[in-house]
Amino acid sequence: MLGRAANGVYWMARYLERAENTARLIDVGFHLALTRGSRASQEEEWRSVLTTTGQEAGFVAHHHELSGPLVFNYLLRDRENVGSVLQMVEAARTNARVVRTSITNEVWEAVNETWMVMRELLARPVRETNLGEVLTTIRRQAALVRGAMEGSMLRNEVFNFSRIGTFIERADNTARILDVKYYVLLPSVAWVGSSLDNVQWDTLLRSVAGNRAYSWLNAGTMDPREIACFLILDSRFPRSLAFCFDKLGSNMAGLARQYGGETRAHQLLRDAGSRLHDLSIEQIFESGLHEFLQDYIGRTYRIGEAIAADYGFIT
Repeated sequence: MLGRAANGVYWMARYLERAENTARLIDVGFHLALTRGSRASQEEEWRSVLTTTGQEAGFVAHHHELSGPLVFNYLLRDRENVGSVLQMVEAARTNARVVRTSITNEVWEAVNETWMVMRELLARPVRETNLGEVLTTIRRQAALVRGAMEGSMLRNEVFNFSRIGTFIERADNTARILDVKYYVLLPSVAWVGSSLDNVQWDTLLRSVAGNRAYSWLNAGTMDPREIACFLILDSRFPRSLAFCFDKLGSNMAGLARQYGGETRAHQLLRDAGSRLHDLSIEQIFESGLHEFLQDYIGRTYRIGEAIAADYGFIT
């Protein structure tokens, strides 16, 4: 497979996953801001959303005020923001068009439909009254594309590169959410077990579509340490770090078979995956949760860079 085609499939999947993750972050930011009493606390919540997406500097350069509508419109539809959902969906469509002959008609139609829906939906400023509808539509369209990929694509290198892009992006997002939100939501031990604490943790789990699964496994008890364990080490949950690295491993193994050998990226991935399976949540907390998550954000980035180099991505 040519590097240009591999790059197109990989980034198509990454941009679509990132667009959905951004929508989920906005949703959790909006609901948590509603639980904050003061304007300053609400501003801090929106700042944490910008920090998680890595877009605080860009926002501050364009806006002198921090408010919900300004933040979520910047993240959803700002044409000058390359990290906005609208721009990312357009980038995903551009990459899909480059690899048009490598993907199925169903996948192309799903991506193209997503772009058309987003272009119409985000043509006008989003208000708080229709924010929920907009975010639901973004998640639904992302699921549509995923379903088309799962249901119509051959399990060949095209499929493997698309899945690798998805899980690289998802692992990075889960680590960033947990890193930024953990200490924001747990300002002191006094909050543990309170109704406010439970509402906020439940909203955090909703941002990664994990509230129902976590509740099934933990009888609805909101325990910060157990939530961290769930999002990092539980390989049954499709947005946990363990699950993402397991899937990366299987799809990278597929590439090794198709191309006749492993690359440097395989070793980096194997090291990261082994560490996840060897550590307990107690060991992670003893060494420092923030340090652990920052390490995995860095590992994920290096694996992505190695994949691009090893397989000759050409942009």
